[in-house]
Amino acid sequence: MSTLKTIVMIAYILICVAIVIVVLMQEGKNSGLGALSGASDSYWSKNKGRSSEGIKVKLTAVLAALFIVLSIVLCTTWLG
Repeated sequence: MSTLKTIVMIAYILICVAIVIVVLMQEGKNSGLGALSGASDSYWSKNKGRSSEGIKVKLTAVLAALFIVLSIVLCTTWLG
């Protein structure tokens, strides 16, 4: 059981580092002064789900879900 706990803890640490890296790679949500001239309605803003920015958003959600699941698993094994 101790080996499995160590593997889960290492995966947890790697997911934590991955979340930090992916979040820091994302662009800001505010469009700045480009919204005044209509630049926020570009091709890239309409198709963000298929761009690299959309992939980063989806990866963040997946990593966050894994983070929560592993947090619960580690909490129950730590207390139990």
